[in-house]
Amino acid sequence: MATIRFFFQAVHLLLLAYFTIAYTTLSDDALKAIPGPGDDFNIKTGKLLAPILQPRVPGTPGSIAVQNHFIDFFKTNLPKWNIELQNSTSKTPVSGDKEVPFVNLIINRDPPWTTPGFSGRLNLVAHYDSKLTPHGFIGATDSAAPCAMLMHAARSVDAALTAKWEKMHADGMDLEFEDQQGIQILFLDGEEAFKSWTDTDSIYGARSLAAEMESTAYAAHSTFHNALSSISLFVLLDLLGAKNPTVPSYFKTTHWAYRKMAKLERRLRSMSLFESAGKKGGSKRDDKPFLPESDKENTGGRWLGGMIGDDHEPFMERGVDILHIIPSPFPRVWHNREDDGEHLDLATVADWAKLVTAFVAEWMELEGFMKTGEAAAKPGRKVEPRGDQQDTGKSEL
Repeated sequence: MATIRFFFQAVHLLLLAYFTIAYTTLSDDALKAIPGPGDDFNIKTGKLLAPILQPRVPGTPGSIAVQNHFIDFFKTNLPKWNIELQNSTSKTPVSGDKEVPFVNLIINRDPPWTTPGFSGRLNLVAHYDSKLTPHGFIGATDSAAPCAMLMHAARSVDAALTAKWEKMHADGMDLEFEDQQGIQILFLDGEEAFKSWTDTDSIYGARSLAAEMESTAYAAHSTFHNALSSISLFVLLDLLGAKNPTVPSYFKTTHWAYRKMAKLERRLRSMSLFESAGKKGGSKRDDKPFLPESDKENTGGRWLGGMIGDDHEPFMERGVDILHIIPSPFPRVWHNREDDGEHLDLATVADWAKLVTAFVAEWMELEGFMKTGEAAAKPGRKVEPRGDQQDTGKSEL
C-alpha cells in the first residue's frame, strides 16, 4: 500500500514540476487573440451572465433554472464537453427535518484518446448558489460573474483544444505522458451558509463532492487512483466583479501559479487589452493590478491561506493544490442586496474573463492554436463608477 501511495505522489510531483517549469509562455499575438465576452456579459440580455443573475438558493426554481442554463450552454455550444451531475442532500439549520438537495455540475474535456484515470485536469471552480438572506439576494460577485467567466473561458479555448489534439494525434504525440491534460469546470452548489458560517452550515456541495471524488477509484492500471488525485490545480474564483480588486497570493505552495497569472495580467495591461485600465486623465487607482503580490516571497509578506472559508477547503484537506482568486478585502457589496448586476463593474468582469482565459490557454499549451487575427467579441459596456467606493475588510469565518 505504501508503494502505491508513493507512486501516486511521484506522479503528482512529476505533473507539478512539468507545469511549474515547462509550459510555453503565450506570445503577444496569442494574447491579442483572447476574446472578450462582449454583449454576452450584458446584465439584462447577455447570453452568459444575465440568466445567472437571479436568486438561486439550493433546491429552489432559480437554482434549477441556472443549472439548466449551464447544461444548455455546453450542450449547444460545446458538445465535446462531458457533463455530469453530482447530487447530495443535507439538513440545514433552517430546514428542520427536511433534506435540502444540492447539485454540483462537473463539466470536462480531455484529450480524445484518453480514458478516465489517465488524464490530469486543470480544475476551474466557482459556486453558483446564492444566499437565503437577505430576501431576493442575487450575489452578482458571489458568484454569478465568476460562473460566467468560466463559461467564457471554456468557449474561448474550445477550438484551440480541438486543433492542438488533432495535430498531436496526427504527429503521433498522443501517448506522451505530460500531454495527457484536460480541463474540468466545477459549478458547486451550497457554498453559502443558510444561517451562519460553520463547519456544517457551509460548502455543502464541495464537502460532498470532495469526499465522493476521493472514495471513487479509477481502474487499477490508471495513472491516477481517483478523480481527486487527477486535479493538477484547483483554481477557485469567488467575489469577482467589483472595481479595483486586490487578490493576494494565499498559498506558498501555489505561488508559482499566482505569478504565472500575475505575469499575464501585466502583459495584458501593457498591451492595452484591459478595459478597466486607467485612461489618460482617469484615476491612477484604475491602473492598480488585480494580482499585486508576484514578489511576495522576496518581501516577507504573510500567506493568508486558511483564513478564508470557501469551497477549496475539503479539497485542500485532501492534498489538492489550490489557487484561490478572491479579493481581500472583500467587495463593499459582500452579502448585501447591492450585490446585483447593476453594481458590477462590467469592465472589471470582462478583464477577469480575459485573464482567466489567458491563464487556461497558457496552462493548456495552446500557443500556436489560438486563432490570431480573428476578430474578438466586442467589449462589454463599461459601468460608470458610482462615487468613491471604498472596500472594507470582512471574513466569512
